[in-house]
Formats: sequence, C-alpha cells, structure tokens
Amino acid sequence: MAADKKFAGYICTGCGIGDRLDVKQLETVATREGKMAFCKQHEMLCSAEGVQMIRDDIEKGEATHIMIAACSRRAKMEAFHFPEVAMSRANLREGVIWLRPEGEEHQETTQEMADDYVRMACAEVKFMNVPQPSGEQGLTRSILVVGGGVTGMVSALEAAKAGYQVHLVCFESELGGPWKDLYKRVPFRAADVDVPNGNNVDLPQPEDPGVAELAEQVQAQDKIRVYLNAKITKTSGAPGRFSVDISTESGSTVTENIGAIVQATDFKPYDANQLPEFAYGKTPDVVTNFELEKLAKEANGGPIKRPSDGKEVKSVAFIQCAGQRSEKEGHLPYCSGFCCTESIKQALYFKAQNPDCDATVLFDDLRTPGAAGEDFYRAGQQARVTFAKAKANEVVQNGDRLTVKFRDLILDEDTEMECDLVVLATGQVPNSGPDPYAQLAVEEAESEEEKEAARKALEVAPPSILNLDYRQGTDLPHLKHGFTDSHFICFPYETRRTGIYAAGPVRRPMDMKQAMDDAVGATLKAIQAAENAARGAAALPRVGDLSYPRFRREGCTQCKRCTVECPFGAINEDEERYPQFNESRCRRCGTCMGACPVRVISFENYSVDTVGQQLKNVDIPDEFDEKPRILVLACENDAYPALDMAAQAGEELTPWARVIPVRCLGSVSLSWITDALNSGYDGIVLMGCRRDDDYQCHFVRGSKMAAERMSKVGDTLQSLNLEPERVALYEVAITDIKRAPQLINDMAETVDKIGMSPFKF
Repeated sequence: MAADKKFAGYICTGCGIGDRLDVKQLETVATREGKMAFCKQHEMLCSAEGVQMIRDDIEKGEATHIMIAACSRRAKMEAFHFPEVAMSRANLREGVIWLRPEGEEHQETTQEMADDYVRMACAEVKFMNVPQPSGEQGLTRSILVVGGGVTGMVSALEAAKAGYQVHLVCFESELGGPWKDLYKRVPFRAADVDVPNGNNVDLPQPEDPGVAELAEQVQAQDKIRVYLNAKITKTSGAPGRFSVDISTESGSTVTENIGAIVQATDFKPYDANQLPEFAYGKTPDVVTNFELEKLAKEANGGPIKRPSDGKEVKSVAFIQCAGQRSEKEGHLPYCSGFCCTESIKQALYFKAQNPDCDATVLFDDLRTPGAAGEDFYRAGQQARVTFAKAKANEVVQNGDRLTVKFRDLILDEDTEMECDLVVLATGQVPNSGPDPYAQLAVEEAESEEEKEAARKALEVAPPSILNLDYRQGTDLPHLKHGFTDSHFICFPYETRRTGIYAAGPVRRPMDMKQAMDDAVGATLKAIQAAENAARGAAALPRVGDLSYPRFRREGCTQCKRCTVECPFGAINEDEERYPQFNESRCRRCGTCMGACPVRVISFENYSVDTVGQQLKNVDIPDEFDEKPRILVLACENDAYPALDMAAQAGEELTPWARVIPVRCLGSVSLSWITDALNSGYDGIVLMGCRRDDDYQCHFVRGSKMAAERMSKVGDTLQSLNLEPERVALYEVAITDIKRAPQLINDMAETVDKIGMSPFKF
C-alpha cells in the first residue's frame, strides 16, 4: 500500500444504529483492527453537517480513503458522493439492525455482525484506489442512425433537436421504410371523454400516417445528413470515438467520426408464400395486410377494388395471426403486436366507403395495445365490423368468390363463409444482421462436424448491417426469434455493444406509435453514451463509474477466457495475443475478472483483493462457539437490493450471514470460494439475477456464466472432503424480498444439519 494513503472511518448513530449497537466498540474495531487513522461518529451522518465533517477532512488532506458505517451503499448515494477519494461502506442499518430482531438474547450476535461489517469495509477500502479516466476521451457530438423508416427518422430528428449532428443511413432509395405505403394509421389517442357525463365521445378513427411529413422534416433539418441507397461497410472504435465507413450505391465511401449509434432497421413483412393453405399466391384476391394498404392508397378514399377483376369489394374476411403464434415450421412463434389494430383499421376502410360492406375479423385472441386500444375496438364495433372468435383453416377459390373454412371457437363447430377478398394479418420479421454468436461458433467449434454445421447456419444468415470490427462478430447479438439484442427488463434499447442502441421493431414487435416512442428513448440513451464516453464514465447499470479493467501483463497466460466471456465485446487481442481492453465499451461488470484463472485482471475500486480481503477479515469463531459463518455473495443489481427491501419489510436474517455485494455474479472469482472454504466458512450462498424468459441478468450473461463456473466447485469440495450442500447458487429477482433472506436462512438450517466446517481454526 502506498504511503500517501490516509484512512479514516465515519460511523452514523442515527436511524436506530446508536440505540441497537455499541458504537464505541465499532469505533475501536475500525481503528485497532481496521487500522483507520481516526474514526468519527455523527448522529446523522447524511445531514449537511455530517457530510461537511467528512468533506472538511478530505479537503484538509487528512483522508484519501474513507470507510462509512451507516446505511446500505444503495442509500444516500447523493449525500455520500466523494469522487475524489476511495470509499467503502459498512451496511449497519439495512444489513444488521433492520434484519435482526431486538431483545437482549440477540444483542451479542447482532453486535458481532456489525463488528464484522466494519472490519470488512476497512479491509475493502485498503485495496481500493480512486479511478481515473483513461485519457482516451473526447466528446463527439454526432449520432449515426441506421435505418430510414419511421423509427430512424424520429431518432434522427430527436438527436438533431438536442444539438447533435446526425448521419442517417437508409438502405432504400427513399425514406419511410415498411410503413411508407400506409394509407392511414391507427390513431395515437384514446377516445375523448364528455367530462360532465363521463361518457366516451368521438371514438378514435384511422388518421393520416404522417410518414411523408416526417421525411420532409428530416430532409429540411440542416443537422441531418441523409444517405440514400447506402450501407455501413465498417464500424470500428468505441463509444465517443466510433469510426464508420458509409458506402453509397455510386461506389463512394465516406468515413465519419461518431459518438454513438442507433440501429433502427425496423422489420420485413412476413413472407405469406409460406401459407399455401390460405391460397396466397394462387389467387390475387388473397392479400396481406401490407398489400391491402397499397390497394387502399390507390383507391385514395374511393371504393377498394378487388385485384382479380377490379370490382368493388362488398365482403372481406380478415384472418388474424396468419403464420403467427404457431410452432409450425416457417411460422412465427410470437405475436407481432400490431396486427389486430391494423385489421380493425382496415375493416373501417371498407365501412367508411360502404357501411353495408360485410367486414369480418376472424380471431383467436384479439389484442389491441396502445393508447387507442379498447376505444378503437369499440369504434370497429360501432361501425358494425363483425368480430368472430374462430380459427381459420383454409381458403379455397369458389368461382369468382373465396370460401374461408374455419372452426367457430364459440360454437365449437366447423363452418365456412364466402367473401370477395381475404386479408391475411401477417407479422413482423426483425430486420437484423447475422447473430455474432453464430459467427463465433465457426471459430470456436471443436470438431469438423460442428464447424460445418456452423458454416451452413451462416450461409442462410442475413447480410451484415453494422459490419462491426469486433472480435465478437459483425453485428448486434440476437435474443429469441432473431430480434436484435436489447435488455428488455431493466434497460430497453441497451444492447451488448456499448454505445449502440436498438430501437423499434428490430428489437421487438410493435406498432408505429410504440416505434416512435422507442426511437426517442434510444436516442436519449445514445446521447447519454456519447456524453459519458467523453468523461470516461460507464454506461448502465454502473453509470458514472470511471474504473475500467487493467491487467498484469507478466502474469497473463493468454488463455482468452476474458476475451471470449466478456458479454459486451470490450476486449480484443493485440498483435502478441494479449487482451486489449477498451474502456469505453466496458460496462464494468467484472466478468473478465471472474473469468481469469490467474487473477491478473482488476479494477481500481473492485478487485480480487477488495472482495477477498473482506471475506478474510470476518471473525470466524471456532467450532466450540457454535456460531457458524455463512458467506453470501449477492449481485448488487437484484439480490442485494432485495435484501435491503427485506430489511425494510421487517424480514429476519440469520445472524451467521455475512453479505458481500458483487458487481455481477459473473465477476465472482473461484478463488473467493476456495479461500472462504479454507478460512472455515460453513456455507456459501451465491445470489445472482434471474435469467429465464421473463427476466434478464443485468449484465446479460453473468448469472449464466457463474452457474457454469460453479458447476466445477464440486471437485474442490470433494478434494476437501466437504459436503456439496455447503455451496449453493440461486437466481433472485429484485422483488424476492421474502425469498432472498429465506434462502440464506435455509443455508443456516443446512449447516445445522450437516455440522460446521472442519476447517475452522
């Protein structure tokens, strides 16, 4: 440790801490065992006076490394904001007194718990340094928007309004994307309400799409440069300093410096040729919802004509979920979200021209999301559109008319109807590039058979959109069904490529209004990424963190585990095959640190030592004291806040637990597990984010990788002759305020059954 480090401790006695704990003893622990040069108390440390007391010591040069023993590190973050010093926090409020019952019989173990947390915080801060920016920063006030549809145009306009230069790349010869052929759009508003009577009036009706007007605004904005018939041929660099090659159809290429990127490539309509049962392609009178828009646009307010003979349509059937919500090969297994309201809108086209036109919507489930929603459905009912709960099976030509065969789901019988025109409500296929993990599969395949299978998968992959110069592939990773990567629970638009944001139907199915809202959100994120990159600060979820990974070159074995396991493509390799860290791409999750088998990767404020020294400085009673110790490594994004909220809710935690927050379960080093077992801990509980269909790890893959690593702990336990039950890994949601403490309490019961560790000193 450098000689210029000056350690100081500060203990709050407010919020009941002084009433429940022997603060004088905590002060002694901090100075004698924790080696703090001095330790001060305050009755409300987060108050202006308490904060000023700390700030005065910092400004006088008496404290460069401070330990604050008060509330959770998640509380009072604005008050305890001292970026010029290294700081650790001992959680005495939520972590001890709120989780432990009052009473004389609990006083001893509660005090021991608090003493340990002070020891741990003192040990942590000794191995921390103040992070400094890498010096590679600079603000680039330009945003690249890829995609010239509604999503892309709204994104470009929003960025320009914020004062950023925008480069809008459109693959086609005109702006508008898949919605440029709309005759009308679904309304963006709910019904007006007659306030005195509380009745809905003026139910929403189809409105002008406004796509052409958007395109005019884009072309008129001097901060937006539009590239038509263009594509991205190379993207290199990082947030704040991307270098992008934009090539046009003429063969010219320009290179632009970009601060952040929004991918707004929208969707491609589903290919209805995969629906032969509905006679698509066999008769021109079976059309898709997208094709009907063109017919309505051609009619321009007049009667919509049948493609086969030009006669006015007097009866039309809309088949919902055509090729959707089906596991059949070639079908879309998901709901595209916009089709039901589109069909209602299109049925109203016919009713507006001829109220006697028979317009029937055959649906299994009718879903009308958005502001208009239920009111728009009622507008269809009011116009006498027929809504039939049915499952269409087949469409056949019957002379000059069409017969739709379907199962009536109310009467539970097969029936049929005749009509002039059938409209298939087909869905959205994301306009994504190739999945980079499919690209990596070729490189990482172990056998020739695996390589060949991976190559064949790539042969049918779509062309690259971003052409990223990343080791981890050319495009954004995919989630399910080919939709572009986005953290769908906590941080919409955030992808695994820092500084690149997905917006609109490319990241999930949605209607036009949702896509426009999505564009605004993604653009604000992109601007934030450029601004953060200029300061050397991290993006979500550790916004503002200046630390970034460094490694000890002489200890590196070039195993590539950090490079491969980084979820965000932040690590490349230099000419000598050593890892090359890119701090602007890094999310500061520490996954590389957890992956490193030789422990040479660390952050200034988070390392193998900052956690390892905490667990080593817990007082481990011998076996005769009958006081077990359980180490809990809790993800700071879900598990740790769940425990905080459990404390607020009055839940109880075993006094044997010692909780250490970690940035991500992916950052957990196996050395911590080994050290804990060798130190005499009786049980270890790891708690990370859930990673099922309805949830996501905050760092996308951290929880999954931790589970893979921990599967090897069994060998370590076996070699130490320890029971496998002593180490448990759980997925925990932030809402698990009862379950999270119970999992730890369950470990205490397990230890009670199998006995304490034989490794106690």
